[in-house]
Amino acid sequence: MKILMVLTSHDQLGDTGKKTGFWLEEFAAPYYAFVDAKAEITLASPKGGQPPLDPKSDEDDAQTEATRRFRGDTKAQAALANTFPLGEVDPYDFDAVFYPGGHGPLWDLAEDVDSKTLLESFYASNKPVAAVCHAPGVLKHVMAPDGGAVVKGKKVTGFSNSEEEAVGLAQVVPFLVEDMLKHAGAEYSKADDWASYVVEDGHLITGQNPASSKAVAQALLKRLEQEQKA
Repeated sequence: MKILMVLTSHDQLGDTGKKTGFWLEEFAAPYYAFVDAKAEITLASPKGGQPPLDPKSDEDDAQTEATRRFRGDTKAQAALANTFPLGEVDPYDFDAVFYPGGHGPLWDLAEDVDSKTLLESFYASNKPVAAVCHAPGVLKHVMAPDGGAVVKGKKVTGFSNSEEEAVGLAQVVPFLVEDMLKHAGAEYSKADDWASYVVEDGHLITGQNPASSKAVAQALLKRLEQEQKA
């Protein structure tokens, strides 16, 4: 069971002068779900090397069991510091792909040609594609084999407009994930702000927010197990 995790390389929060990147819980919770399931994990990012960590996700009030486990895991830290350049990744080497969120992906991965090509390959091959929080934004330009938007007519979720308003960044981000998904023709739904919420439609799996991270990873693992038994 080989799983690719794709992280952002973008560290600037628009024109605010503040830093952004990936959200630690959204990486750590799925990462350890995969590790504990004995999956083989490969980490990639557009630029390769160390992806930028959103500093807010490293603050005390954002810590979880998974993030604390990561802080004591030198092997995981070394893997994260040496992600593969996304352009060098062959999707045929993997059984599934998972995108952690954070605001960074809205600037780079949503527009990245290598990411678009990779996702289209995974989707066309009926391999599980999972994304959590802001990461469903990476589906912005991704097309299905029929030439339509990959999310058109699909049940999905992602970081809600109300959650973006709550963190004060609705006017900073390049686009709102909820609005983008709806505009692309997706059947978007959400739970209460900050509640864990996962939506599956075929082999497309999406989660609403950081609290959904582990549940999205578990859904991906369950789907892989079902496919192995089929």
